[in-house]
Amino acid sequence: MKDKKEEEFCVETAFRKNMRGDVSAGLAAIKTLLNVLENYMYTNAPKDSAAQGGTVQELDLLLKKAAQAIRECGEPVTAISSGCELFMKFITLAKLDTDTFQECMQVMMERGKIFVNRLQKARGKVAEEALPFISDGCKILTHSRSRVVLQAMLEAAKANLRFKVFVTMSGPDNSGIEMHKELEKHGVDVTLILDSAVGYVMEQIDIVMVGAEGVTGNGGIINKVGTYTIGMAAARLKKPVYVLTESFKFSRIYPLNQQDLPNEFKYLAKHLKSENDLSKIHPLVDYTPPAYITLLFTDLGILPPSAVSDELLKLYT
Repeated sequence: MKDKKEEEFCVETAFRKNMRGDVSAGLAAIKTLLNVLENYMYTNAPKDSAAQGGTVQELDLLLKKAAQAIRECGEPVTAISSGCELFMKFITLAKLDTDTFQECMQVMMERGKIFVNRLQKARGKVAEEALPFISDGCKILTHSRSRVVLQAMLEAAKANLRFKVFVTMSGPDNSGIEMHKELEKHGVDVTLILDSAVGYVMEQIDIVMVGAEGVTGNGGIINKVGTYTIGMAAARLKKPVYVLTESFKFSRIYPLNQQDLPNEFKYLAKHLKSENDLSKIHPLVDYTPPAYITLLFTDLGILPPSAVSDELLKLYT
Protein backbone atom coordinates (compact mmCIF):
# COMPACT_ATOMS: atom_id res chain seq x y z
CA MET A 1 0.00 0.00 0.00
CA LYS A 2 2.87 2.36 0.78
CA ASP A 3 4.45 1.78 -2.62
CA LYS A 4 1.17 2.67 -4.32
CA LYS A 5 0.93 5.94 -2.40
CA GLU A 6 4.51 6.76 -3.28
CA GLU A 7 3.79 6.19 -6.97
CA GLU A 8 0.73 8.44 -6.77
CA PHE A 9 2.87 11.40 -5.68
CA CYS A 10 4.13 13.31 -8.71
CA VAL A 11 6.75 16.00 -8.20
CA GLU A 12 5.80 17.92 -11.34
CA THR A 13 2.10 17.89 -10.43
CA ALA A 14 2.88 19.18 -6.92
CA PHE A 15 5.17 21.86 -8.36
CA ARG A 16 2.52 23.08 -10.81
CA LYS A 17 -0.06 23.17 -8.01
CA ASN A 18 2.28 25.20 -5.81
CA MET A 19 2.78 27.76 -8.58
CA ARG A 20 -0.91 28.69 -8.55
CA GLY A 21 -1.83 32.12 -7.26
CA ASP A 22 1.15 33.91 -8.83
CA VAL A 23 3.74 32.14 -6.69
CA SER A 24 7.32 32.37 -7.97
CA ALA A 25 9.02 29.24 -9.30
CA GLY A 26 11.64 29.39 -6.54
CA LEU A 27 9.11 29.44 -3.71
CA ALA A 28 6.97 26.80 -5.45
CA ALA A 29 10.04 24.55 -5.66
CA ILE A 30 10.70 24.89 -1.93
CA LYS A 31 7.05 24.13 -1.10
CA THR A 32 7.24 21.09 -3.38
CA LEU A 33 10.26 19.72 -1.51
CA LEU A 34 8.27 20.14 1.70
CA ASN A 35 5.45 18.15 0.06
CA VAL A 36 7.95 15.41 -0.83
CA LEU A 37 9.13 15.33 2.78
CA GLU A 38 5.55 15.16 4.06
CA ASN A 39 4.69 12.34 1.65
CA TYR A 40 7.75 10.35 2.65
CA MET A 41 7.12 10.89 6.35
CA TYR A 42 3.54 9.64 6.25
CA THR A 43 3.94 6.78 3.79
CA ASN A 44 7.51 5.49 4.06
CA ALA A 45 8.90 6.34 7.50
CA PRO A 46 10.47 3.17 8.96
CA LYS A 47 9.15 1.77 12.20
CA ASP A 48 12.53 0.32 13.11
CA SER A 49 15.06 2.90 14.28
CA ALA A 50 17.83 0.40 13.52
CA ALA A 51 17.45 1.37 9.87
CA GLN A 52 18.20 4.99 10.70
CA GLY A 53 21.44 5.47 8.74
CA GLY A 54 20.27 3.96 5.44
CA THR A 55 16.88 5.64 5.67
CA VAL A 56 18.35 9.11 6.17
CA GLN A 57 20.52 8.53 3.11
CA GLU A 58 17.46 7.36 1.20
CA LEU A 59 15.57 10.52 2.12
CA ASP A 60 18.50 12.72 1.09
CA LEU A 61 18.56 10.97 -2.28
CA LEU A 62 14.80 11.33 -2.66
CA LEU A 63 14.95 15.08 -2.06
CA LYS A 64 17.85 15.49 -4.50
CA LYS A 65 15.93 13.57 -7.17
CA ALA A 66 12.86 15.72 -6.51
CA ALA A 67 14.94 18.90 -6.85
CA GLN A 68 16.29 17.65 -10.18
CA ALA A 69 12.77 16.78 -11.36
CA ILE A 70 11.65 20.33 -10.53
CA ARG A 71 14.55 21.73 -12.57
CA GLU A 72 13.25 19.79 -15.57
CA CYS A 73 9.68 21.13 -15.35
CA GLY A 74 10.29 23.79 -17.99
CA GLU A 75 10.60 26.86 -15.74
CA PRO A 76 13.71 29.09 -15.40
CA VAL A 77 15.86 27.39 -12.78
CA THR A 78 18.02 30.14 -11.25
CA ALA A 79 15.81 30.67 -8.18
CA ILE A 80 14.77 27.00 -8.16
CA SER A 81 18.39 25.91 -7.83
CA SER A 82 19.33 28.26 -4.98
CA GLY A 83 16.01 27.76 -3.17
CA CYS A 84 16.24 23.97 -3.21
CA GLU A 85 19.86 24.02 -2.07
CA LEU A 86 19.13 26.35 0.84
CA PHE A 87 16.02 24.41 1.88
CA MET A 88 17.90 21.12 1.98
CA LYS A 89 20.75 22.70 3.93
CA PHE A 90 18.32 24.16 6.46
CA ILE A 91 16.27 21.02 7.12
CA THR A 92 19.08 18.47 7.07
CA LEU A 93 20.77 20.16 10.01
CA ALA A 94 18.19 18.14 11.95
CA LYS A 95 20.36 15.05 11.48
CA LEU A 96 22.86 16.55 13.91
CA ASP A 97 20.28 17.19 16.63
CA THR A 98 18.38 13.89 16.90
CA ASP A 99 18.94 10.30 18.05
CA THR A 100 16.30 8.37 16.08
CA PHE A 101 15.08 8.57 12.54
CA GLN A 102 11.52 9.36 13.68
CA GLU A 103 12.80 12.34 15.67
CA CYS A 104 14.91 13.41 12.72
CA MET A 105 11.89 13.30 10.40
CA GLN A 106 9.80 15.33 12.80
CA VAL A 107 12.45 18.01 13.26
CA MET A 108 13.04 18.20 9.49
CA MET A 109 9.32 18.68 8.96
CA GLU A 110 9.15 21.44 11.58
CA ARG A 111 12.21 23.16 10.11
CA GLY A 112 10.75 22.92 6.62
CA LYS A 113 7.48 24.56 7.67
CA ILE A 114 9.33 27.35 9.50
CA PHE A 115 11.46 27.93 6.40
CA VAL A 116 8.45 28.12 4.05
CA ASN A 117 6.49 30.39 6.40
CA ARG A 118 9.45 32.75 6.64
CA LEU A 119 9.84 32.92 2.88
CA GLN A 120 6.14 33.57 2.32
CA LYS A 121 6.56 36.77 4.35
CA ALA A 122 9.82 37.74 2.63
CA ARG A 123 8.28 39.60 -0.31
CA GLY A 124 6.38 41.90 2.04
CA LYS A 125 9.53 42.61 4.06
CA VAL A 126 11.48 43.48 0.92
CA ALA A 127 8.74 45.85 -0.26
CA GLU A 128 8.70 47.48 3.17
CA GLU A 129 12.47 48.07 3.04
CA ALA A 130 12.24 49.64 -0.42
CA LEU A 131 9.23 51.87 0.21
CA PRO A 132 11.18 54.85 1.71
CA PHE A 133 13.28 55.01 -1.48
CA ILE A 134 10.24 55.75 -3.65
CA SER A 135 9.76 59.48 -3.23
CA ASP A 136 6.85 61.66 -4.28
CA GLY A 137 7.27 62.75 -7.88
CA CYS A 138 10.11 60.37 -8.74
CA LYS A 139 10.50 58.53 -12.03
CA ILE A 140 11.36 54.83 -11.91
CA LEU A 141 12.61 52.46 -14.58
CA THR A 142 11.92 48.76 -14.11
CA HIS A 143 12.55 45.74 -16.30
CA SER A 144 10.26 42.84 -17.17
CA ARG A 145 7.84 41.70 -14.45
CA SER A 146 9.03 41.31 -10.88
CA ARG A 147 6.51 40.31 -8.21
CA VAL A 148 8.45 41.98 -5.42
CA VAL A 149 8.99 45.22 -7.38
CA LEU A 150 5.29 45.24 -8.22
CA GLN A 151 4.39 44.87 -4.55
CA ALA A 152 6.73 47.69 -3.53
CA MET A 153 5.21 50.00 -6.12
CA LEU A 154 1.66 49.12 -5.11
CA GLU A 155 2.54 49.79 -1.46
CA ALA A 156 3.88 53.19 -2.52
CA ALA A 157 0.66 53.91 -4.42
CA LYS A 158 -1.37 52.96 -1.33
CA ALA A 159 0.71 55.47 0.64
CA ASN A 160 -0.55 58.14 -1.80
CA LEU A 161 2.85 58.70 -3.35
CA ARG A 162 2.74 60.03 -6.90
CA PHE A 163 5.42 58.57 -9.14
CA LYS A 164 5.99 57.67 -12.77
CA VAL A 165 7.09 54.20 -13.90
CA PHE A 166 8.68 53.17 -17.19
CA VAL A 167 8.46 49.41 -17.84
CA THR A 168 10.47 47.67 -20.54
CA MET A 169 8.53 45.35 -22.81
CA SER A 170 11.19 42.72 -22.04
CA GLY A 171 11.59 40.40 -25.00
CA PRO A 172 11.51 37.68 -26.01
CA ASP A 173 8.40 36.84 -23.93
CA ASN A 174 7.23 40.46 -23.48
CA SER A 175 6.60 39.92 -19.78
CA GLY A 176 6.75 43.68 -19.20
CA ILE A 177 3.32 43.98 -20.81
CA GLU A 178 1.77 42.15 -17.85
CA MET A 179 3.67 44.38 -15.39
CA HIS A 180 2.34 47.43 -17.24
CA LYS A 181 -1.25 46.16 -17.08
CA GLU A 182 -1.08 45.43 -13.36
CA LEU A 183 0.37 48.83 -12.48
CA GLU A 184 -2.13 50.62 -14.72
CA LYS A 185 -5.00 48.67 -13.14
CA HIS A 186 -4.01 50.05 -9.74
CA GLY A 187 -3.86 53.63 -10.95
CA VAL A 188 -0.09 53.99 -11.25
CA ASP A 189 1.20 56.35 -13.94
CA VAL A 190 3.07 53.87 -16.13
CA THR A 191 4.49 53.79 -19.66
CA LEU A 192 5.52 50.68 -21.57
CA ILE A 193 8.74 51.15 -23.55
CA LEU A 194 10.78 49.11 -25.99
CA ASP A 195 13.88 47.44 -24.58
CA SER A 196 15.90 49.46 -27.08
CA ALA A 197 14.51 52.71 -25.60
CA VAL A 198 16.30 52.27 -22.25
CA GLY A 199 19.10 54.64 -23.19
CA TYR A 200 16.62 57.22 -24.43
CA VAL A 201 14.56 57.36 -21.20
CA MET A 202 17.43 56.88 -18.75
CA GLU A 203 18.26 60.59 -18.55
CA GLN A 204 14.71 61.22 -17.20
CA ILE A 205 14.95 58.49 -14.56
CA ASP A 206 15.56 59.07 -10.85
CA ILE A 207 16.02 55.42 -9.83
CA VAL A 208 16.18 52.00 -11.45
CA MET A 209 14.32 49.31 -9.54
CA VAL A 210 14.58 45.67 -10.67
CA GLY A 211 14.03 42.21 -9.27
CA ALA A 212 16.44 39.28 -9.46
CA GLU A 213 16.19 35.62 -10.30
CA GLY A 214 19.43 35.03 -8.44
CA VAL A 215 22.06 36.89 -6.41
CA THR A 216 25.65 35.74 -6.90
CA GLY A 217 28.20 35.36 -4.14
CA ASN A 218 30.03 38.55 -5.13
CA GLY A 219 26.86 40.67 -4.96
CA GLY A 220 25.98 40.64 -8.65
CA ILE A 221 22.61 39.49 -9.91
CA ILE A 222 21.21 37.08 -12.46
CA ASN A 223 18.02 38.45 -13.95
CA LYS A 224 15.93 38.66 -17.11
CA VAL A 225 18.14 39.28 -20.12
CA GLY A 226 18.55 43.03 -20.66
CA THR A 227 19.20 43.84 -17.01
CA TYR A 228 22.94 44.13 -17.66
CA THR A 229 22.30 46.67 -20.42
CA ILE A 230 20.14 48.72 -18.04
CA GLY A 231 22.87 48.57 -15.39
CA MET A 232 25.49 49.88 -17.80
CA ALA A 233 23.25 52.71 -19.01
CA ALA A 234 22.38 53.67 -15.42
CA ALA A 235 26.04 53.70 -14.41
CA ARG A 236 26.94 55.91 -17.35
CA LEU A 237 24.32 58.48 -16.29
CA LYS A 238 24.96 57.99 -12.56
CA LYS A 239 21.50 56.67 -11.73
CA PRO A 240 21.11 54.40 -8.66
CA VAL A 241 20.17 50.79 -9.33
CA TYR A 242 18.15 49.11 -6.59
CA VAL A 243 17.60 45.35 -6.59
CA LEU A 244 14.62 43.89 -4.71
CA THR A 245 15.01 40.20 -3.92
CA GLU A 246 14.36 37.49 -1.35
CA SER A 247 17.32 35.86 0.38
CA PHE A 248 16.50 32.35 -0.86
CA LYS A 249 17.76 33.55 -4.24
CA PHE A 250 21.30 33.98 -2.87
CA SER A 251 23.48 31.51 -4.76
CA ARG A 252 27.01 30.26 -4.17
CA ILE A 253 28.27 30.98 -7.67
CA TYR A 254 30.84 33.60 -8.69
CA PRO A 255 30.61 34.37 -12.42
CA LEU A 256 33.14 36.67 -13.99
CA ASN A 257 31.18 37.33 -17.18
CA GLN A 258 28.15 36.19 -19.18
CA GLN A 259 29.83 33.01 -20.37
CA ASP A 260 30.45 31.94 -16.76
CA LEU A 261 26.72 31.54 -16.10
CA PRO A 262 25.69 27.86 -16.06
CA ASN A 263 23.77 26.83 -19.17
CA GLU A 264 20.92 25.49 -17.01
CA PHE A 265 20.35 29.08 -15.82
CA LYS A 266 20.45 30.59 -19.32
CA TYR A 267 18.24 28.07 -21.12
CA LEU A 268 15.17 25.95 -20.46
CA ALA A 269 15.55 22.21 -19.87
CA LYS A 270 14.02 21.42 -23.28
CA HIS A 271 16.77 23.44 -24.97
CA LEU A 272 19.52 21.66 -23.04
CA LYS A 273 18.12 18.26 -24.02
CA SER A 274 17.76 19.16 -27.69
CA GLU A 275 20.48 18.85 -30.27
CA ASN A 276 20.14 22.50 -31.26
CA ASP A 277 23.14 24.81 -31.14
CA LEU A 278 22.67 26.82 -27.92
CA SER A 279 24.41 29.80 -29.50
CA LYS A 280 21.37 30.10 -31.78
CA ILE A 281 18.92 30.23 -28.83
CA HIS A 282 18.13 33.44 -26.97
CA PRO A 283 19.35 33.28 -23.33
CA LEU A 284 16.71 33.85 -20.63
CA VAL A 285 18.96 35.78 -18.25
CA ASP A 286 22.15 37.77 -18.06
CA TYR A 287 24.62 38.64 -15.32
CA THR A 288 24.89 42.15 -13.89
CA PRO A 289 28.16 42.64 -11.95
CA PRO A 290 28.08 44.24 -8.48
CA ALA A 291 29.76 47.40 -9.81
CA TYR A 292 26.44 48.32 -11.46
CA ILE A 293 24.31 47.76 -8.35
CA THR A 294 23.80 50.41 -5.68
CA LEU A 295 21.84 48.50 -3.02
CA LEU A 296 20.00 45.22 -2.56
CA PHE A 297 16.73 45.28 -0.63
CA THR A 298 16.19 41.87 0.96
CA ASP A 299 14.30 40.21 3.80
CA LEU A 300 17.67 40.26 5.62
CA GLY A 301 17.79 44.05 5.37
CA ILE A 302 19.28 46.60 2.98
CA LEU A 303 22.66 45.39 1.76
CA PRO A 304 25.47 46.79 -0.35
CA PRO A 305 26.68 44.22 -2.90
CA SER A 306 29.86 43.66 -0.85
CA ALA A 307 27.78 42.31 2.08
CA VAL A 308 26.25 39.41 0.14
CA SER A 309 29.20 37.06 0.70
CA ASP A 310 28.90 37.48 4.48
CA GLU A 311 25.15 36.83 4.37
CA LEU A 312 25.72 33.72 2.25
CA LEU A 313 28.16 32.45 4.83
CA LYS A 314 25.55 32.91 7.56
CA LEU A 315 22.86 31.18 5.50
CA TYR A 316 24.97 28.07 4.87
CA THR A 317 26.61 27.64 8.26
